[in-house]
Amino acid sequence: MPQRVRKAVFPAAGLGTRFLPATKASPKEMLPLVDKPLIQYVVEEAVASGIESVIIVTGRGKTAIEDHFDVSFELECLLRDRGKDSDLKQAREISDLARVSYVRQREALGLGHAILQARDLVGDEPFAVMLSDDIIDSETPALKQLLDVYEKYDAPVVATMHVKGEAISRFGALEVEEIEDGVYRVKDMIEKPPVSKAPSDLAIIGRYVLTPDIFNEIEKTKPGAVGEIQITDAMRSLLKKRDFYAVRFEGTRYDAGDKLGFLIATVELALKHSELAPEFGQYLKSRKL
Repeated sequence: MPQRVRKAVFPAAGLGTRFLPATKASPKEMLPLVDKPLIQYVVEEAVASGIESVIIVTGRGKTAIEDHFDVSFELECLLRDRGKDSDLKQAREISDLARVSYVRQREALGLGHAILQARDLVGDEPFAVMLSDDIIDSETPALKQLLDVYEKYDAPVVATMHVKGEAISRFGALEVEEIEDGVYRVKDMIEKPPVSKAPSDLAIIGRYVLTPDIFNEIEKTKPGAVGEIQITDAMRSLLKKRDFYAVRFEGTRYDAGDKLGFLIATVELALKHSELAPEFGQYLKSRKL
């Protein structure tokens, strides 16, 4: 039986330049999507998938993330004194979500480098990696879909989806062999290829289940053109030594790391919000474009 995945790593040390000036002094991961920050959506997905321990890789100016998942005694006392039991319950649920640990990435040297910073906290066991840029709305949590395949094949798994045209050059692209509906054995992966050199239109999306041998490969991976260590390059190296799988997850993925994608996600999730949907839907219908 494969070893159970108990831990998830959340890289959150990036500079968030695509959202400037909003992210000049505030973490991108704390941008509110309707009524919750981006990173909370992804942590909730992890917990719903059975993850017990959350490891957040932070950097300078990211203390708001730590504060968000911590207990706020002053806020809770205020809400309790004012009889706002519902708000108090909501605040307490955030700090009770999971066991959260933090590690610093002193320089933004790429996703692979960020994951490497969590090595001591992960230890010698399999783990998940989740990116808060990718918000996935699905009936079965996207990470759970990956974990089911990991448990079946006892091998690393990445999330994938079809991406049309030139957009594939913004992702890691996969060469695959489909072995069951929506599940692929990975034959090769290329980081951000030009569309003419992409092996398929299947892109790697920000959900991974990795084994601890990935850390040795990250250490041996040379920085790319912009001086960053890419996780795709490290996984490609590990692929030569063991099987890798990909899951075409069921659900809708929103690129919340992009301004337009963030706005689309805001609208779509607001229309699913129990309190906001009726009035917000009416407002949208009233708009004349």
